[in-house]
Amino acid sequence: MSPWTRRLGRGLAVLIGVAVGVALLVFFVANRQSPERQETTASATPVRFVEVCPLELRLEARGHGVARPAETWQATANVAGRVVERHPELESGTLLPEGTLLVALDPSRYELAIAEAEAELASLAGELAQLEAEEENTRRLLGLEQQALALAEQELTRIERLAASGSVSSSRRDEQRRSTLGQRQAVASLENSLALLPARREVLEAQRERAAVRLAQAREDLADTRFVAPYDLRLADVEVELHQFVGTGQRLFQAESLAAAEVEAHIPIAMMRRLLAAAMPAGASDAAPVLAEGLDLAERLDFPAVQADLFLAGAEGVGWAGELVRVASGLDPATRTVRAVVRVEHPYRDARPPDRPPLQRDMYVRTRLSAPSPEPRLVIPASTVHQGEVWLVDNEDRLERRAVSVAFEQGNLAVVADGLEPGERLVVDDLPAAIAGMALDPRRDEALEARVAEQALGQGHEEARP
Repeated sequence: MSPWTRRLGRGLAVLIGVAVGVALLVFFVANRQSPERQETTASATPVRFVEVCPLELRLEARGHGVARPAETWQATANVAGRVVERHPELESGTLLPEGTLLVALDPSRYELAIAEAEAELASLAGELAQLEAEEENTRRLLGLEQQALALAEQELTRIERLAASGSVSSSRRDEQRRSTLGQRQAVASLENSLALLPARREVLEAQRERAAVRLAQAREDLADTRFVAPYDLRLADVEVELHQFVGTGQRLFQAESLAAAEVEAHIPIAMMRRLLAAAMPAGASDAAPVLAEGLDLAERLDFPAVQADLFLAGAEGVGWAGELVRVASGLDPATRTVRAVVRVEHPYRDARPPDRPPLQRDMYVRTRLSAPSPEPRLVIPASTVHQGEVWLVDNEDRLERRAVSVAFEQGNLAVVADGLEPGERLVVDDLPAAIAGMALDPRRDEALEARVAEQALGQGHEEARP
């Protein structure tokens, strides 16, 4: 076959293939079918919601503090002496009842001082009695001498008349004059003695008072030789031993009262201002100027309305019920927190170590103060606030994103100041893609609503009321 013939065959094959392709294209175009349209609906996302409503709220203020006894006795020797008696259980940590003799010093020198003062008082009492008798005798003698003087004066007058008429000699007249002058001198001497008696009495009375003071001082010193427990106490540091000589001013031991304990809790000022504002009587001004001006808070605030609970740090379930008794003056210089003092009565009464230890010195405790809010507040779970906005279910069951203003957070709750209305449905689930207008399948979570209401009333904490 020639080359020309081969080229002609290939050309014919190409033309036949093109013709077949065109024919197939025409066939498919002529028999084509239009695409079917299918309407699809987006699936609704299932979500849980709670209904927003005003709730009764207990405002809380939390802080930490260190426990200390409400009353501490630093036993210091007021007198010197040798220790002649020491309680056999006078050791650190011992509990002793009121009236127990703890330490006794040698009382002999003070007993001698008492005897000396009593003897001096008896001596002065005898001198005063003698002075009274002397005054009485002097007054009687003075009366007699005055009568004798009156007779002598009469006799002198009579002799003076006789001497003037020459009936009596001059020597007789002079003798009567000397006798009358002597009588006058005797009367004057007795009068001077009576005049000096009050001064002598004052001296003796002053000496008696001085002796009485020495006697009282000696008795006080004698009483100071005995150290008796003034109340039920727990011993701390003990620094005295039997037969030891102690000097005036020397420290013997330290004891702590079992009647009450106190905790000075350091609480952030913002929390404390909210709490104190709730504890103010109706019609009182805000708590902010009270804290700023340092006024007497006991007169401005209703402390009994504040519930105080203490919890031992690091020991779950160990706590005590207390009462807020005062707010210390000024803020803590290091932390700038308010120092609220909580008092616990009888911290040893229900102690059952080690499960329930008593509230003792230097225990580190958490403090929770709470008071009812003056009015219901819009309270929602804090986890439902996403960077200043919340997600709601609108009337068409679609997602609505809305900005809200949160007044403050308390535990797992957020108190909304603005942006929500009662009755609105709040989404509580964390959606992976929160697109405004997306369809929702809402389901109400009534159990969560009940938990939120309990937490708002302070009943849902991990720490129960002691």
